[in-house]
Amino acid sequence: MSKREVPFRRPSADEQTVLGQMQIKLLVRPNDIEKCDRILVEHHYLHSAQLVGEQLRYAVVWRGQWLAVAAWSAPALHLKARDAFIGWTEAQRRERLPLVVNNSRLYVLPESHYPNLVSRFMKLMLGRLSADWQSVWQHPVALAESFVDPNLYRGTAYKVSGWSQLGQTRGWKRSAVDFYEPHGVPKQVWIRELVKNACVKLRAAELPVAWASALRPARPRCTAKVKEIESLMVRLGRDVPEFRRPQALAYPLQGMLVLIAMAMFSGVSRGYEDLADYAATLSQPQLRALRFRQDPHTRRVRCPERTTFARVLEGVDAELLQRVLLLWQEQVLGPVQDRWVIIDGKEIRHADVESLSAVSGSGRWLGSTRVPEGSNEIPAGRQQLAQLDLVDKIVLADAAHTQVAQAKQILYDQGGEYLLTVKKNQKDLFTTLETLLADRRFSPSAHAAHPGADARAQPEPPRDPDAGLSGRFTAAGGLPRGADHRAAPTPGAAPGQANHRNGLLDQQPHAGSDGCGGLPQAQTRLLGH
Repeated sequence: MSKREVPFRRPSADEQTVLGQMQIKLLVRPNDIEKCDRILVEHHYLHSAQLVGEQLRYAVVWRGQWLAVAAWSAPALHLKARDAFIGWTEAQRRERLPLVVNNSRLYVLPESHYPNLVSRFMKLMLGRLSADWQSVWQHPVALAESFVDPNLYRGTAYKVSGWSQLGQTRGWKRSAVDFYEPHGVPKQVWIRELVKNACVKLRAAELPVAWASALRPARPRCTAKVKEIESLMVRLGRDVPEFRRPQALAYPLQGMLVLIAMAMFSGVSRGYEDLADYAATLSQPQLRALRFRQDPHTRRVRCPERTTFARVLEGVDAELLQRVLLLWQEQVLGPVQDRWVIIDGKEIRHADVESLSAVSGSGRWLGSTRVPEGSNEIPAGRQQLAQLDLVDKIVLADAAHTQVAQAKQILYDQGGEYLLTVKKNQKDLFTTLETLLADRRFSPSAHAAHPGADARAQPEPPRDPDAGLSGRFTAAGGLPRGADHRAAPTPGAAPGQANHRNGLLDQQPHAGSDGCGGLPQAQTRLLGH
């Protein structure tokens, strides 16, 4: 269809009166919105008023008569010309896309084709668009986009209103998640900044404070390459046997487990629905790498739904899967280098499941143990530590794990060291450690001839060699008793100093709550080795 040539003419006196008195109206009442949509369906060349995402509608009104209507909605998810014009990263695009708005419909009623009407309408809308968006959707907008069919229109109204043409689309439309089909009508892409330097601000490391409310958490996406997927597929396919019937293998077990692992790496943690949403973001090459089957009708690889994830996770051998994943992790990352082993228990929301995990100082996962129902994380901590090599490692844990058996296991059974927290509600142990930290001379006391001797001080009784970190106190939350591991004082050392092989003490008193009725507490950390 060829473009209709419209001869240039100036507005008449009556038309100039209309242009000077016309007003624009934000349509918020249901009747007005319905009227606008009816006009678009009946008269707009697309014959559709369907909008996506956040949206606003405007009308030009003169003496109660509607002259033109316009609709704004959420922007295109992917638009190569626009994204290159802004210069933002893929992650920024996903988070900041709500700051872009699309002029999805613009129509002048047949009896209202006055010269300059559209440009004036556009100017008035752009002047208030961000404020109206803030009022309705609680965040501003910074950039506007629109598409113009070059077979029908020239885009003159956009050009005179300060818009910039970036080129043309490729002639494809999105008809499903990750599925596009050609429509054969490439359209012009027009862009306009609504604030000065909008593109610079959109691609900046940090957004202006006023725009932060528009940020949306980026939906986790699979960014793994096909070769990375295949390396884990080989390991899981070899070591984890299939437990389902052959008739139910549209999604092979190793592919499902790889998909779940990648989802966990990407931060997906809210259950089967989130896993299904994550699976929907995979591309066709990624789905083929997982060896999922094609739909015989569309010839496209299908992605699993919620029920498939539920069956796999309920039936797989969790301990075997954990061992395989740890071996694969070591194959990819190499042996763990740092000395820290940090253990902590967490309850999984909405699942009534508690687990204890061990990680390295760099955050690398070392394994997890499920806490049995009716138990607590202390036995689970011992079970998890028993699976690790603790030689020359330092175990860091909170006060729940400051137990005799725990310390014995780390120190004596597994050859490690520990940094445990002691709270004031562990009364006997806390008092003992406070005594050890007191500033006092070691027995025997210095004699009167020594320069550091205090003639007024009473001689102290000989110290019990079994008292101390490995001594005879038997508090329930105490540290292990046993032989005295303290080294003899170094020859030539000043009185009051001694080397201790059994620990480095660091008392850090502070106010706080220990979780038991808000009692005041202090912390003493013990590095035992």
